[in-house]
Amino acid sequence: MSKRLVVSSLAALAAVTAGTVVFVSSADAAVPAKPEISKATAHYTVPVGGGASLTFSATVADNSGVKSLRVLAWPARSGLAPTAAEIRDVEEATCTATSATVSKCTYTVKNSAREAASLPEGVWHVSALVTAKDHDTTFAPQAATFTVRR
Repeated sequence: MSKRLVVSSLAALAAVTAGTVVFVSSADAAVPAKPEISKATAHYTVPVGGGASLTFSATVADNSGVKSLRVLAWPARSGLAPTAAEIRDVEEATCTATSATVSKCTYTVKNSAREAASLPEGVWHVSALVTAKDHDTTFAPQAATFTVRR
């Protein structure tokens, strides 16, 4: 085999190997090793006739799958700053797997007219804690915001 052919073959092999490494890295980047919360939204609605409802939704992903998403809404001006440890036992969103690694999670709470009237007006934050099936967690102290108005 000529030296030129050997060098060309090694260069081609290096390019293929590099391409494979890049491809594997790109595939790994698509599925997070730690849980991720994305596309988080919060909607507060006050229908005619009284009560109110809050709906929080998010897309959650982890390479091991999603076990749970805990959600806590709190008024911004309250000075609260919930931690991951503090919301481990709060209400859980309903999560539906869209694949082995991604889930769409939704949390809805409804308030009576009396409860809605007692809520502080203004900006509220939603904190979220996602737990993966491999028990990794990610905490988003302000995953979404919404405004309470009367």
